[in-house]
Amino acid sequence: MPSSVPVRRAAVSLTLCGTLLAGATACGGSSEDTATAAAPSTSSSAEKQKFAKTRFVANAGLAAGATYQWIVKPYRAGKFKKGAGGRKFALIKAGLAGAFTYNRLKAATKNAKGDPTLSKAVAPLTSGIDALKDLPSKLRKGEGTDSVVNSFDDIIKDVKGAGSSAGAEVKDKVPSAGELTKG
Repeated sequence: MPSSVPVRRAAVSLTLCGTLLAGATACGGSSEDTATAAAPSTSSSAEKQKFAKTRFVANAGLAAGATYQWIVKPYRAGKFKKGAGGRKFALIKAGLAGAFTYNRLKAATKNAKGDPTLSKAVAPLTSGIDALKDLPSKLRKGEGTDSVVNSFDDIIKDVKGAGSSAGAEVKDKVPSAGELTKG
């Protein structure tokens, strides 16, 4: 029986090599086929607008969820006050959530440009979104948490209002803690 093991291994490896070789040659084709396959499919302007609204709603929803879950809610619970239990950890999470929110709002603004109605509604908010850029570091340090939290809360309300006025209702979607660290 010991001699059957090497024979089996040889048979399996030959079969595997044959399969890989056949698969590799089957994937090759004429240059006409690859040129046709490589050409991107075009979407109608209506499809682009639909996807722009969908992406806007998804990104703005994640920003709103992160803001509420890790910035507004802990603030209202008093987690940011000096001497509060778990303050340092709450501030670190709020700082990450702030960076995540800024990132998602920038993406939502970019998505809004694909839809004319949404673009007009969101355009006045870009300066407010840009103002959020430095606030996550202030949150992590615990500096001026009252004004920082209010800034995030206000801009999220404005983005939600702009979205609903353009027919793209934004609902909070809380990202996982892992998503916060990825940005």
